[in-house]
Amino acid sequence: MPSLRLRAVNDLAVRPDGAYVLYWMIAQRRTRWNFALQYAADQARALGRPLLVFEPLRVGYRWASRRLHAFVIDGMRDQRAACAAAGVAYLPYVEPAAGAGSGLLAALAAEACLVVTDEYPCFFLPQMVAAAGRRLPARLEAVDGNGLLPLRASDRAFPTAAGFRRHLQATLPPHLELFPAADPLASVSGPPAVVPPAILARWPAADLDDPGLLDHLPIDQTVRETLRGGATTAEARLDDFLVDGLPRYGELRSHPDADAASGLSPWLHFGHLSPHAIVDRIFAAEGWHPGRLGKVTGSRAGWWGLSATAESFLDELVTWREVGFGFCFHRPDDYFTFDSLPDWARATLTEHAVDPRPVLYDRETLAAARTHDPLWNAAQTELVRTGRMQNYLRMLWGKKVLEWSRTPAEALDTLIELNNRYAIDGRDPNSYSGIFWTLGRFDRPWGPVRPIFGTIRYMSSENTARKLKLAGYLARFGVDQPRLL
Repeated sequence: MPSLRLRAVNDLAVRPDGAYVLYWMIAQRRTRWNFALQYAADQARALGRPLLVFEPLRVGYRWASRRLHAFVIDGMRDQRAACAAAGVAYLPYVEPAAGAGSGLLAALAAEACLVVTDEYPCFFLPQMVAAAGRRLPARLEAVDGNGLLPLRASDRAFPTAAGFRRHLQATLPPHLELFPAADPLASVSGPPAVVPPAILARWPAADLDDPGLLDHLPIDQTVRETLRGGATTAEARLDDFLVDGLPRYGELRSHPDADAASGLSPWLHFGHLSPHAIVDRIFAAEGWHPGRLGKVTGSRAGWWGLSATAESFLDELVTWREVGFGFCFHRPDDYFTFDSLPDWARATLTEHAVDPRPVLYDRETLAAARTHDPLWNAAQTELVRTGRMQNYLRMLWGKKVLEWSRTPAEALDTLIELNNRYAIDGRDPNSYSGIFWTLGRFDRPWGPVRPIFGTIRYMSSENTARKLKLAGYLARFGVDQPRLL
């Protein structure tokens, strides 16, 4: 495994006489194409100890909902099946009340040779891992399995995707030959680990087959489950996209009616699907080899040595996804704040913060999709109803909230709240990139200067409706046929 992907969270020594190697699965929630699981399995084999996979699900975090819990628990069922087939012990824990799981990780770690976990640069996970490093009675190591380029292969947060793309082309090639093992559990042998009975008595494993498992949890029960989570569903969705969506992706991905986008972001967010697995499938389909890489130009097309439609998709999956991960990694204290916007964006938004707004909507009205704009209402309805939003319309969605809010800072707070509450792929570096792009992150000034927007890139519902194929989309998510069509 590349050393750039491994970090010692504390300085405790490995205990060779521990009962097992513990993999604390918190971000890359899958058993395939997983650097952290591969590393934990390698350590277990080297130490002659069994592997224990521990996957917890807390309730005491902001925006916890039935939708998000159901998606994660679907994945837990897949993890359980894969571990059982490989003869590996798996402990799923769904916290019944906030704080009920406190002490469980430390109890498991007390029996472990070492603890391996996922490094993830967003939401509460960095703080949680840091706190665990201070408190656990065992060595804790974190593994970066977030993207094709290790987070530490960059030394800064890039202000634009173009700048990051050039850096990516210069630094990524050796990492294209260092993919994780497709099936890291295949190397595990010997009897499975045994969880001490006293631990299970206090913190019972979740009954993943209980149909009422979610019913009494202290989470937002009004945000209901929609998509099915888990690696099995993710791989089926990937199969469909590679056959039907990818050939049309470059030309039609922006059109809601075409449904040519991958739709993979919910499974990528929860780690049910690896970007390495996606890229491996594309490379195999196109007979790719490293000799096909082009010169470093920073161009969006031509560098990979793939078909035009595959190049277009990889620019989204790799460049745009990973520039956001790098930003969160290098700006951990403020990536979610107004102050993290580029200087030019903050200046122009502040200058125009006092401009009259055509209309103001409070957060409840926006959440309920009760604005005067039918296209915006349809996008918000899709988000609330399905947990996803069509990619192009997400940009318009954010721009209009800026236009309808008292201040840019209020608009940002509203966008984060709506996205993180309803979107399955919210609370993610990539979703923060999308939100902040509407306010100027990873973009440049655009003229002419406009009220409210200043030199922030402007979008209107009227122009969007003229450019896109929307009739089917509006039939699904719109209430009334919009006048602007």
